Amino acid sequence: MAEELPETPETAEEEPIKQRKNGLYPGVSDELAANMRSGWADTELHELEPIPQAAETAARRAALSARFPGERLVVPAGNLKTRSNDTEYSFRASVEYAYLTGNQTEDGVLVLEPTADGHRETLYLLPRSNRENGEFWLDGQGELWVGRRHSLTEAEKLYGIPASDVRELAGRLREATGPVRVVRGHDAGVEAALTDKVTAERDEELRVFLSEMRLVKDDFEIGELQKAVDSTVRGFEDVVKVLDKAEATSERYIEGTFFLRARVEGNDVGYGSICAAGPHATTLHWVRNDGPVRPGDLLLLDAGVETHTYYTADVTRTLPIGGRYSELQKKIYDAVYDAQEAGIAAVKPGAKYRDFHDAAQRVLAERLVEWGLVEGPVERVLELGLQRRWTLHGTGHMLGMDVHDCAAARTETYVAGTLEPGMVLTVEPGLYFQADDLTVPEEYRGIGVRIEDDILVTEDGNRNLSAALPRRSDDVEAWMASLKG
Repeated sequence: MAEELPETPETAEEEPIKQRKNGLYPGVSDELAANMRSGWADTELHELEPIPQAAETAARRAALSARFPGERLVVPAGNLKTRSNDTEYSFRASVEYAYLTGNQTEDGVLVLEPTADGHRETLYLLPRSNRENGEFWLDGQGELWVGRRHSLTEAEKLYGIPASDVRELAGRLREATGPVRVVRGHDAGVEAALTDKVTAERDEELRVFLSEMRLVKDDFEIGELQKAVDSTVRGFEDVVKVLDKAEATSERYIEGTFFLRARVEGNDVGYGSICAAGPHATTLHWVRNDGPVRPGDLLLLDAGVETHTYYTADVTRTLPIGGRYSELQKKIYDAVYDAQEAGIAAVKPGAKYRDFHDAAQRVLAERLVEWGLVEGPVERVLELGLQRRWTLHGTGHMLGMDVHDCAAARTETYVAGTLEPGMVLTVEPGLYFQADDLTVPEEYRGIGVRIEDDILVTEDGNRNLSAALPRRSDDVEAWMASLKG
């Protein structure tokens, strides 16, 4: 990484340029400053078209406006977060902001100001770096350091929202009158400017509403989720092709292989990839990915590509590293497959959200009783939740711009709600026999199996968005053989 130059003040005339400790340049001569101000071509982009989802984001803002008439609504993108010293984490805009605008740049803020017939929308953004005061080449976030950003005029064309300089926003918010709501937790500066104007209860109502808006996906969102799943399927294929290299190294090779697909075809992975080989498969969120990959063991791969618009897949397959399941592995895998089949069959419009969970858990409880691992009858097991020692987690969750999407929605509209066309959720039962579980036969210990697919609720049932990835044990073995061969 190149050495960072000194920070610049707002204008070079107001105060001297600050020297970065241990920087190699003591300052900037008047001659160099003058030289850097001139001789640059006009790079304004004039032929920009609106982003593909502009119509959808406009409709979402209209729904938000209708829900909170007469109130000022403030939705920040968030700020860069320091990783260490003067390096930052890669920025990802808040879901609420990206959902309403399509914009993904740091420090952005969407403000809806109340009018007589709705709201006036303004997108507050950082304009292009200032060339007169040297910001573009001296500031650590200047264009010559981190790349060009859109001008405010360009942003208006792209997002269909009038744009203003975000550096003026704090003062305007401090002067605001009337009721205000803000999405908290993303921009401390914005919250400080509104500290005496907002309440936690009112802000939570805004957050909950924005979360519940995302329960039913529009056509654009469904298309993006399918893109994410399709890339994820290719990422799983990539992993199977290099399992021999993972055997020679570690789970990290699997993680890196999938990450390459995510970065080439998408924005990133949607969450930390779980590349759990052997007994690590019994740890639900194993993301250390530093263990050995051995023939004869299973690999539980839970991973998803995130698209450039932030929609993520979430798919799991449990694969025999050597290419074929052992008899016991197959027995456990097939039980999970049967449970998933029952769960998927229960996903349909008008069904209770939790029906798919109950259907899958019943199958798993039946198998555990059948195998003698827990005393029946099955109804007793389910009533007492005894199967949970080995099933552990819920059978699925909503999916979208967050891997666990719509998390702030009210219980009555989510877990206790009813499925509707356009909802997308995962169905992911599992069985996990811990390596130190003395209540099961020794040969079970250290085996973990999960199968997960992304399911769209349709008008007449459901559609498995990840159906291109084999699920039946025999099909998985044949698929792996074809890729390795």
